[in-house]
Amino acid sequence: MNNRVVPVVVWQHAEDAALLANTRAHLVRAPHVKLHHLRRLDDRLAAHLDGLAVAGDAAAVLTMAALERPGSGETFTAAVGAIELRDAGHLDKLLAIAEALPDIRSGLIGAFGWVSATTLRGITKPLLDAPNAFHRQVGLAACAMHQVDPGAVLVAALKDADAALRARALRVAGERGQVELLQACLNAMADDDVRCAFEAARAAVLLGDRVTAVTALHATCAEPGPWRGRALGLALRLQTPAAAHAALKALSQDQASVRQLIRAIGVVGDPHYVPWLVQQMHDLKLTRLAGESFSFITGLDLADLDLDRKPPENIELGPNDDPDDTNVAMDEDDSLPWPDPDKIAAWWQASGPRFSPGTRFFMGEPPAPAHCLAVLKTGFQRQRIAAAEYLCLMKPGTAMFNTAAPAWRQQRLLAQMAA
Repeated sequence: MNNRVVPVVVWQHAEDAALLANTRAHLVRAPHVKLHHLRRLDDRLAAHLDGLAVAGDAAAVLTMAALERPGSGETFTAAVGAIELRDAGHLDKLLAIAEALPDIRSGLIGAFGWVSATTLRGITKPLLDAPNAFHRQVGLAACAMHQVDPGAVLVAALKDADAALRARALRVAGERGQVELLQACLNAMADDDVRCAFEAARAAVLLGDRVTAVTALHATCAEPGPWRGRALGLALRLQTPAAAHAALKALSQDQASVRQLIRAIGVVGDPHYVPWLVQQMHDLKLTRLAGESFSFITGLDLADLDLDRKPPENIELGPNDDPDDTNVAMDEDDSLPWPDPDKIAAWWQASGPRFSPGTRFFMGEPPAPAHCLAVLKTGFQRQRIAAAEYLCLMKPGTAMFNTAAPAWRQQRLLAQMAA
């Protein structure tokens, strides 16, 4: 070990980088985080990673040692170092660990999205050409995150025997806007693997199909399963007001689906449903979710405009310290503001007339490319994810904007898009 390296300092950099990477994985999909918030965290994370880079091989030894108890953040930190040092041995070990432990794969793949595209030269191609299907998955993910065409490897992966690789390939085809693969995605909707069938339908919709793939999404919406919510959100963004009303009416028949109904109203964006949302804000279990859907329609930042209230006292909506309480589920609405129904009702009374019922509103205006670009600049992460999807739906063949990319890269790309 280099005598100028202080092990305890390197360990601190490694631990802090892993912690921030774990935090970042949550924040990129959080309802209360804007791009400038993400930039602050990314700058801190980059500083710790720079500290590790200065330590060189000494840091590599320590970060790999941390994988004795691997987590997503530790995997991210070690992988960034292995990529930047071009350490093939450590990278192969990380790939093997991630293949064996699916829970840490996001950390590995996130590292490929974090580093610059130039850093990946000579690393991604061997992954794409590897006989190992998981290695090819990582290679395809890296290409998608840096908007590089994987070429024939992507086409071959669409028909690979490995279902996880097929699903990744379908996702990449759709999010890269590769319209020449539309027919292949339509064909893949018959895949026996449920995830592959969903990813195929989603990709086909993003690439412009508005018939067969939309029908498949509706079928997914009708069945319980992990893809139902995503399929419903995508299908609702494509529906006419009349069709959306019918879908919401069907959801309203099942009291167990009330949370899904509230989310769906935010996607549909019809001001007709705002008074009902305001009513739901009186229910402490639904109030924050209803507030978020209200914001999706109106574009209001409830906390910034003082339309929120203090959290009620003595209410526990997530895990608690009671060892006999078997409910360990996290609070789904954590970090959302608590809306004040009376203040919001008064605001709607004064300002609601400018929102025409039967018109789709997204963040205060009907969806349009310039407006979605503005949301990508100023919205919260969940709103930015929706804006990125709208841009693809409005212009099939558009590459999906990566709202999880390093914040400085996002800011640079947004400046280019506005020019």
